[in-house]
Amino acid sequence: MPQKIDIGPIVKIVKSDDEWKKLLATEAYQVLRHEATERPFTNNMHDNKQDGIYHCAGCDLPAYSSEHKFDSGTGWPSFWQPIDPKVVETHTDFKLIFPRTEVHCARCDGHQGHIFKDGPKPTGLRYCINGAALKFVPASA
Repeated sequence: MPQKIDIGPIVKIVKSDDEWKKLLATEAYQVLRHEATERPFTNNMHDNKQDGIYHCAGCDLPAYSSEHKFDSGTGWPSFWQPIDPKVVETHTDFKLIFPRTEVHCARCDGHQGHIFKDGPKPTGLRYCINGAALKFVPASA
């Protein structure tokens, strides 16, 4: 049965770089605040098969449901959609030779990963998310 999550209004969280550095684990800080990418298969989130909700590791905003997760074989957690469209924002990333769509948390602007057009139905999208950008909250029993 699908989990119902009431996101409510998104209110921006703004902190200084020093505040984020104190708040976050080193890898989460590098990914969320400096758009780093963790190495594939190094975070246990990609193998997680439990039911629950993946929250932003920076601000705890519910972002992705295990119901929308799939194994893309890339080594990063992959989802075919966020839990609600308003929880993410996108930007065009030109760091590589070709443009990519970067995905950020709508509340804290933390970099989560990228969106690609090679995902499964019904959206055809793959939200390729760094495990360090996520915090998993198991479904209630």
